[in-house]
Amino acid sequence: MKNNDKRFSEILQIEDGFEIIKLHNDSAKPMSFSKEVNTTYIQLFFSLKNTGKLNYNNGAYSINVEENKSLVMFNPQKSLAIDIDVLPKSKVVILLIKISKFHSFFSEFTKHISFLKIENENRKFYSAKDLSPKEIVVLNELFTNKIHQSLGKLYSKGKVFELLSLYFNLTNDEDEKCPFLEDEDNVLKIKKAKEIIIDRMAEPPSLNELANEIGLTLKKLKDGFKQIYGETVFNFLIDYKLDFARKLLESKKYNVSEISQQIGYSTSSHFIAAFKKKFGTTPKKYLGKI
Repeated sequence: MKNNDKRFSEILQIEDGFEIIKLHNDSAKPMSFSKEVNTTYIQLFFSLKNTGKLNYNNGAYSINVEENKSLVMFNPQKSLAIDIDVLPKSKVVILLIKISKFHSFFSEFTKHISFLKIENENRKFYSAKDLSPKEIVVLNELFTNKIHQSLGKLYSKGKVFELLSLYFNLTNDEDEKCPFLEDEDNVLKIKKAKEIIIDRMAEPPSLNELANEIGLTLKKLKDGFKQIYGETVFNFLIDYKLDFARKLLESKKYNVSEISQQIGYSTSSHFIAAFKKKFGTTPKKYLGKI
């Protein structure tokens, strides 16, 4: 694992021909990651919180891996080396699986997965789709697990197999229920809660007020928000406010006092302390580096 302040990359070999790569960039600058991959591997990309950008042919073209979306890529005719820019406030999970091993996982279901069919074995494959709430929960758990280090590999292996099962599962839409709420309407309520605190970040409602406004219990709001977005309502709001403040600084249209008021800090000193804690420098020094 490479860990640099608020960025880290971790490569975990689950078994021969099967790797998990976790990339977490909680800093204010892009993070780059590269790895050679040969033609025998299928690549699966899952993006949480913001966007990653895949570069090919020395940057001649690129593909965005957008927030809460996925990409599956396989090219048996040409090596697809991974060259990804992980943008600030992003989490990306990459699975690298030998196609022979992938076949073994789904040996009974190859007729349902198009690129595993015999007639497609020498064809390249590309697919992109939205992640379901269940898949988002599992991906967040890969980053937030509190399992003892000695069991980390086993835990990650279990979660990745759970993710693959969900991702390639063939179900009716009505079976795609969120695992922590009774129905998908409640997922929409959690997303509404996110919109409310963003819209009113200078004077956000209390958790009880927010729960009442969206029509959920306080427990479901707190549990649901953390499972969908990977953090508490409070931590999400603080991160959003400070990222918003950083963008205002970069615009050079407002001073520190004006920005602190816009995002709801009672004093500039409180804002400066929070900014330094998150970004490792004061707003004034950050502005001087732009």
